[in-house]
Amino acid sequence: MLKKYPTTRYVLLRAIWYFLTFLVALSLNFFLPRLGSDPVDIMMAQSSFSSPEIRKQTEENLRKDFGLVVVDKQGNIVRDENGNAVRASKFSQLINYVGQVFQGDLGTSFRNQKPVSDIIMQALPWTIALQFPAILFGWIFGNSLGALAAYKRGIFDKALFPMALLMSSVPFFVFGMALVYFFGIVWPIFPAVGAYSLELVPGFSFAFVGSVAYHYILPFFSIFLILAGGQAIGMRSMGIYELGTDYIKYAKWLGLKETRVLAYLFRNAMLPQLTGLALSIGQMVGGALITEMIFSYPGLGMAMLTAIQTNDYPVIQGVTLLITSCVLIANFTVDILIALLDPRVKQSLAMDAK
Repeated sequence: MLKKYPTTRYVLLRAIWYFLTFLVALSLNFFLPRLGSDPVDIMMAQSSFSSPEIRKQTEENLRKDFGLVVVDKQGNIVRDENGNAVRASKFSQLINYVGQVFQGDLGTSFRNQKPVSDIIMQALPWTIALQFPAILFGWIFGNSLGALAAYKRGIFDKALFPMALLMSSVPFFVFGMALVYFFGIVWPIFPAVGAYSLELVPGFSFAFVGSVAYHYILPFFSIFLILAGGQAIGMRSMGIYELGTDYIKYAKWLGLKETRVLAYLFRNAMLPQLTGLALSIGQMVGGALITEMIFSYPGLGMAMLTAIQTNDYPVIQGVTLLITSCVLIANFTVDILIALLDPRVKQSLAMDAK
């Protein structure tokens, strides 16, 4: 029956494959922290206790929180005949972990005993507020410059292309450190670290909002300029290709205005760039986390860095799972966009259905 609706069939099949991929990623996210040393042993070695009883109780609580011991229906630890906690098998731990994830429970932080979901929800708005505008405006600005460079050529293209190529080749963290050094240390025009002044209390006051905007400038441009350079290079290449097509030549022969011709060029060259935008947004959570670490920005990057430094495995697992989910959703969105917007893909799906 789905053969009559090839696009729907394609979307459903892709959804199944991405769901299976998510389950594989979920399993890897569970097993990787457990391939090395026992996380509870690491935590216990870094802590000191006043008595052996407190140490044993703390260790059992950590193993319970991490799902390493068997727990009965009442939430009590199951013990053997010697009074020791019964270790849970890897398979039962995996089933328990998957069940908790689908219930929205990502565990509890070892460092501050807060739910991992709360830690992520506190850091995620900072990451979105920093990276989403940088990605969106970088995409718009870069594609506009790339289309103009392809259409105008001449001096404009010769000046833009090397600059865009240079910016797209510089890693986020290198450019971020350069901005910190030159504009935060050598010429202290902008704050080098943080998201707001430490003496201010977070709130909707004019002083706090102004401080956030002032601290926002360097991290924003460290992402914006690099993304704009990459998008400009891609749009320029697509624009040059489109300029050689028959419909553009025909539009010029008809004497259409340059703005009209440029609109046609931009619309048809935009499809690959649109998929790139979807992927960039999907990778937003994990794509520029190092930038947040450089500027000590209180987003997911700093949360991940702190978790790694303190061996906080539940937080590491939670952030990694969020990054994986966003990337999978972005790729799935790109597949749907291509199936809906590209007529060549539509025709191919229709032929396969026959």
